[in-house]
Amino acid sequence: MKLPISKRLLCCASLVPQGARVADVGCDHGYLSIHLLREHIAATVAAMDLRPEPLEAARRNAARFQIADRMEFFLCDGLVALGPGVVDTVVCAGMGGDTMVKILSECSWAADPAVTWILQPQSSGNDLRRWLSERGYRIEREKLVRDGGFLYAVMEVHYGGGAPLTPGQQYVSPQLLEEDPALVRAYMERVKNALIRAVDGLSRAKEDSLAERRAYYETALRQVRELEEDYENRQRIGTGVV
Repeated sequence: MKLPISKRLLCCASLVPQGARVADVGCDHGYLSIHLLREHIAATVAAMDLRPEPLEAARRNAARFQIADRMEFFLCDGLVALGPGVVDTVVCAGMGGDTMVKILSECSWAADPAVTWILQPQSSGNDLRRWLSERGYRIEREKLVRDGGFLYAVMEVHYGGGAPLTPGQQYVSPQLLEEDPALVRAYMERVKNALIRAVDGLSRAKEDSLAERRAYYETALRQVRELEEDYENRQRIGTGVV
């Protein structure tokens, strides 16, 4: 029986350690959880959602794909239903970066270095990277995947050894630059266009209170352009094209 799982979720699954005890936060219909168990990537999965309807759908799908004996289901906000040591890997996919910050902030065991965090923000990725870096988390890897005509970034994160990122790096992390060049270029182009729109919009605003925010976006745009230029120079050197 074929599982209707997206490329975005498959990318998340590719970062899950073998034999992991996984919490799938915001599990929706449970397709990621089911894939991890069917492919023998995860040992167990705690499927969690804030809404009863998708959680019930995940329960039905788990029974249909005959892996329900290795899943538990929790109707809860974030990770409040789990104590320390229950899981060693947490996947948060398909929600905003601000929601992920809230989940991490409210989790008493989030700063355990043994826990792997796999984070795929739908929005506010820069805010998430900034929050992580300022609180000592480090991005080990950041993968790019194209799914349905859109580019998604998926981070593997651990606590410990992190250092603050510049505004430009909050949009384009050093780890992301290790990805496929075609995807990196497309991602940087998307980021630049979004920052240009933000700067233009705030430049027309009269409120003095927006000056700091405008300065942040201006700095981020300048730094992303510098990152892009440095990236292209390194690509030319690496391919022998000068």
